[in-house]
Amino acid sequence: MYSLLLALIYLAFISLGLPDSLLGSGWPAMHEDLGVPVSYMGIVSMVISGGTIVSSLFSDKLTRKFGARIVTVVSVFLTAIALFAFSFADRFYLLVAFAVPYGLGAGAIDAALNNYVALHYRAKHMSWLHCFWGAGTIVSPFVMGYALANSSWNAGYRIVGFIQLGIALLLLFTLPVWKANKTTAAAEQKAVGLRGALKIKGVPFLLLGFFAYCAAEATAMGWASTYFAETKGVLAEQAAEFASLFYIGITASRFLCGFLSDKLGDRKMILAGTAVLLCGVAMLFVPAPATVAVVGFVVIGFGCGPIYPSIIHAAPDNFGAENSGAIIGIQMASAYVGSTFVPPLFGLLGNLLGFSIMPLYLLVFVVLMIVMTELTFRTAKTRIPQKENETEE
Repeated sequence: MYSLLLALIYLAFISLGLPDSLLGSGWPAMHEDLGVPVSYMGIVSMVISGGTIVSSLFSDKLTRKFGARIVTVVSVFLTAIALFAFSFADRFYLLVAFAVPYGLGAGAIDAALNNYVALHYRAKHMSWLHCFWGAGTIVSPFVMGYALANSSWNAGYRIVGFIQLGIALLLLFTLPVWKANKTTAAAEQKAVGLRGALKIKGVPFLLLGFFAYCAAEATAMGWASTYFAETKGVLAEQAAEFASLFYIGITASRFLCGFLSDKLGDRKMILAGTAVLLCGVAMLFVPAPATVAVVGFVVIGFGCGPIYPSIIHAAPDNFGAENSGAIIGIQMASAYVGSTFVPPLFGLLGNLLGFSIMPLYLLVFVVLMIVMTELTFRTAKTRIPQKENETEE
């Protein structure tokens, strides 16, 4: 039962990844079909992220009330419904409207399962959990590329919607399996709450660092197809498939990092990932044919691999298991703030200055991320001994 539960959690993260890469890979064709500027993708992604911010902030309360399993199943069904709605949209305003349930479903499952795994599983499982998210993101660009070559972007959303529905039904029928772990409620019942979490020393550094990382990741993720199409002259169908290279890199990295994370620890994994990420960004600065940029995006994805899961997994150790539910919920919200506002800003700047500014844009946020993350770990080091001394007294 315990192994089956872990498999179901992995499957739920595949469902979380499926929609994440769909908009970016299909947008070069979608904006032309809908008759809107290329920068309008930022509006849709902003609404999706807005929904995730709201559901992330309430995820701790929802999970303590209904349990992680109910939140997970309902969230997957909600995203499946939104994907089907996207597939029938023939006006831009409909995409914006359907983006609301799209985001609400994603945010709740993201925060609930990340906290669940951070509390109950070792670092390698957190890495592999996000590896399965990457598996979902790899599938979608190829589905969209196939749909664009043989039908339309609407068909791409419909196909992924059916996959999502199948996962949701499987999770629904296996709800009793979640009883395998009966220790989930203890830490959650002592949750400090959102306001209390924000007052904990080091949390503001954590939020800013996570914001910066997710801003860089979301920009690379969402605008990769457009970058290839606008700066390298790649056709829309091929650009959609090239976008999957980022996801291939990040997924392969998380699979390999699962074998290293328990030995190296969260902090060293973040530093190693940042070093590789910077190498990938450096490759985009090189004025060369599309091949170099293709390799660059794979390297960027590979560097991103350990950063996100390691930052999340470190939360209970840095701030206490009793605080992790609320803190990870706020982390998810800060992540989606970065995903909401930073990629649209890149779209506006790309229209004004050209999409070739992507490497410089990414560099700014990567540097901010590593500085704030290091400050988080250093602050946590000073906080933990103080807490131990207080306990002894």
